[in-house]
Amino acid sequence: MERLKTYLLAVVTACAALAIGFVMQHGATPQPVLSAEAAPLVVSGITETSSALSPRLPATRAAYRVPAQLSLAALRTGPAPDRAASLQAAAASPDCMVTARAKVGIGAMVALEVMAPCYRSERVTIHHQGMMFTEITRPDGNLRVSVPALAESALFIVSFGNGDGAIARAEVPVLPYYDRVVLQGQGGSGLGLHALEFGAGYRDEGHVWSERTGDVARAAQGDGGFLTRLGNSLVPGALVAEVYSFPTGAAKREGSVALSVEAEVTAGNCGTTVEAQMLDRRGSGRLGVNDLSLDMPACDGGVGDFLVLNNLVEDLKIAAR
Repeated sequence: MERLKTYLLAVVTACAALAIGFVMQHGATPQPVLSAEAAPLVVSGITETSSALSPRLPATRAAYRVPAQLSLAALRTGPAPDRAASLQAAAASPDCMVTARAKVGIGAMVALEVMAPCYRSERVTIHHQGMMFTEITRPDGNLRVSVPALAESALFIVSFGNGDGAIARAEVPVLPYYDRVVLQGQGGSGLGLHALEFGAGYRDEGHVWSERTGDVARAAQGDGGFLTRLGNSLVPGALVAEVYSFPTGAAKREGSVALSVEAEVTAGNCGTTVEAQMLDRRGSGRLGVNDLSLDMPACDGGVGDFLVLNNLVEDLKIAAR
């Protein structure tokens, strides 16, 4: 635990130093990478279901308690050792400046564009208000990704493995109209974020998850929420995130949205401890942060089953506008 705390402190310190370095170069005002300290997280309402009953999703939401404990999320990033020298050489080139720009779109989304001509097909980490995810630049060194804003004055830090990078900022005045919940961790963890809107059941139209992500345009009109997946899970050790957004401040219906996290037991995570982090922003409130560590079932007979964690985050309460 102490080593994890030390590691996370090092990550936050490095990100802060990176931001300060960019600020000195570009003249912007720095903001903390993490906007809130991790709060105690009560894990309850966990359902274990058999893959024989449902190959993709659990059939029921009946709950019972299983052992789980809190810890700091093991968030790791950085280049492989054999890439460090080439990255350092790239940064030293006079024509290798990394630049980034951000443009606000509908749904309180930000179109982030990275231009890094000397970092072609290279691993890069994006930091925003404590949310982190790993991407790969295109063969020309560029990257375009649409990111849900988590702050009205949204600061994005682009970081390559050798410390080179850039910052971009965007003002997102419509963000208070949206509630957002983030589940982040390492790719291959088997975790997924699910939202059941207005009493919807699994696989109903109001069930928003990774295989039915909803529509940003409909959300902008107050007609439902949407899920955004961030990060390239094919990159070894990649950080990934799922973000559920709902236009609470402009909703056309009243009711609630039930939120849950589901963990699929796979050959890669069975018998291990899966660590993740949840970020939660409601309207114009502060960003809440919770860390989760979950002991997965043993591999003998458990692969293919699901755990449903019902009470990790409070359900959304929607009032019609």
